[in-house]
Amino acid sequence: MPGGVKADVRTYQMYVNGEWVDSKSNKTFPVYDPATEEVIAQVPDANADDVNRAVAAAKAAFEDGPWGSATAQERGRVLFRLSEKIRQNTATLAELESRNTGKPIVEAEFDIADVATCFEYYGGLATKILGFVNPVPDNAVSLTLKEPIGVAGQIIPWNYPLLMAAWKLAPALAAGCTCILKPAEQTPITVLEMANWLADVGLPPGVVNIITGFGETCGAPLVQHPDVNKIAFTGSAAVGKIIVKQAADTVKRVTLELGGKSPNIFFADADFEAAIDGALFGVFINQGEVCSAGSRILVQKPIYKQFVDAMTEKAKKVKLGAPLDRDTKMGPLVSKDQYDRVRSYQEVGKKEAKLAFGGGRAEQFAKGYYVQPTIFYDVTNSARIAREEIFGPVATVIPFEDEKEAVKIANDSPYGLAAAVWTRDIFKAFRAVKAIRAGIVWVNHMQPTYVEAPWGGYKQSGFGRELGPWGIEEYLETKQVYINLNEAPIAWY
Repeated sequence: MPGGVKADVRTYQMYVNGEWVDSKSNKTFPVYDPATEEVIAQVPDANADDVNRAVAAAKAAFEDGPWGSATAQERGRVLFRLSEKIRQNTATLAELESRNTGKPIVEAEFDIADVATCFEYYGGLATKILGFVNPVPDNAVSLTLKEPIGVAGQIIPWNYPLLMAAWKLAPALAAGCTCILKPAEQTPITVLEMANWLADVGLPPGVVNIITGFGETCGAPLVQHPDVNKIAFTGSAAVGKIIVKQAADTVKRVTLELGGKSPNIFFADADFEAAIDGALFGVFINQGEVCSAGSRILVQKPIYKQFVDAMTEKAKKVKLGAPLDRDTKMGPLVSKDQYDRVRSYQEVGKKEAKLAFGGGRAEQFAKGYYVQPTIFYDVTNSARIAREEIFGPVATVIPFEDEKEAVKIANDSPYGLAAAVWTRDIFKAFRAVKAIRAGIVWVNHMQPTYVEAPWGGYKQSGFGRELGPWGIEEYLETKQVYINLNEAPIAWY
């Protein structure tokens, strides 16, 4: 078990090879509650030595341990049991997630439910990994087999800590891989809590290893390690580019889910009230700390002024508050660094566009990284606030003339993770869906995410897909097997 509680600050250890361990250096770093700015935990500060230890455990578990010979049915049952553990502890995990990230408790509860569903889904999918018989013009049988890729390094972000862990661990384990998971240094608590149950549900030592640390000293050695066969990363585009370069030296498989600057497009014929709610939800959920946030709000000119006015009035009713208050709709940002980043963009926006609402710190809070939900309008798509990912509750409203211009503005971005289109015209909706360069396009909704459907982006939003059967494919190798059925000798001379 992790270390005990002292003055309400819990000291955690890392989970490596089925044991709770300190970092080799015995160094730790603090984890904060962003609503109070107080330290709530100390976790190990891992370095390359700790990465080596975790990778060695994962490699041994894959090559020599019982996990390598476990059947698909056995792997699936492990994931089912882990899903049940998550459900049994939803209240505890949601409270920890809320305290550590600042997200409202109601949203955290939904997240934990999705975590359980993810493990459950891949528990069922473990037995659905299929090969193929290849028709060949010979007296032979040609087979295609799917096999686990091996040791997977997984680096997750701070905005949905346990959910992002599930998105990576569940398909990897279903495929038969072993894992080294590095949570974000800001939000490692729920992932470490989950590790308490890994042995209980039947995971052998070394199959899942959880190490805590910083990108430069812990993440980079994991990416560069020659015994890691695949890296899965969710985070910023800037870090994703570094990971691709570092992984190239060992030619390891990489999947990236990076940033976004998603267009949320509203045509004049959309259901107006639903559209306003969709615009606000799309950019302010989870304090705007969402890779797919609909932060570029494109509005057709006939409804433009009315739309901005209605958004502004409803934004005034968004309740900021303590994360554990069930009436809270927006909590604090996750950290001081993120608070400073968002505040800087609020100031940039005041120079680039008109401010309809917000634009500063939420002054009613003496402590905590709270900012106001912010709406800028008359924004041009060339503005920094329209092109750069802010990762906070900052909406940029951009007018457009017609369908052609809307699609042009939507695609004029280095990102291509998600988009949404609001219209009652099904023909217009489908034309836009086909024309928009993004990995996910919603129609008359914003942000629904299901484990059954693929998640990932175009362009600088990354490559590879998570969730659904696509997610498990990223952890599988393809092997061709040729079986000669002709007993005659090979005539080659």
